Amino acid sequence: MSDTPTVALDSRTPPPILPRRRELLFGTAFATAGAVMALATLLGAYLATRSATGDAWLSANNIELTQPNMMLLTIGMSAVTMQWAVWSINRDDRYHAYLALGVTLVLGAAFVNQTSFLYNLSAITIVQAEGPLFYAVTAGHLAMVVAGLIFLALMGFRTLGGQFTSRQPDGIGAAAIFWYACVALYPVIWFAVYVQK
Repeated sequence: MSDTPTVALDSRTPPPILPRRRELLFGTAFATAGAVMALATLLGAYLATRSATGDAWLSANNIELTQPNMMLLTIGMSAVTMQWAVWSINRDDRYHAYLALGVTLVLGAAFVNQTSFLYNLSAITIVQAEGPLFYAVTAGHLAMVVAGLIFLALMGFRTLGGQFTSRQPDGIGAAAIFWYACVALYPVIWFAVYVQK
């Protein structure tokens, strides 16, 4: 005999609704935390080396603040449009969800374009003492943004296929978690690398 009690369900009683599992959200949150910690470590190494070097840091290069400021504005606007996408999919407003995801992708691509333009404008070479750490921090963030764009595009295609609705918005929410981390990291990099030079 078994010690577990058996419950006879009435055929008129619906089965209990179990809570949804949110593996995608948790997995994305853990991966995002790892990427943020890796970039924070690189930024710490950059700041420690710059502090030890003194006034000679980036003295051969002229980095104007116009381009980094525009990059900050662009990625900041993308956070607003990403939240618009989350808000829209939670209300089954598919048209605005598509529009918001598209605008976020365009703003992210503009940020990538602006970063490559800044690399050409600043003319920092890898043979300079500052070069490897400068590119490790900024290109590390750029790689994170590109990964976020790929994640957003994938979730956008899945939304077009009807996989995400107000009952199951986890894909858009997971992409938003990663994108918000990309957006939150850039003001730190902007201040530490470009403003303080």
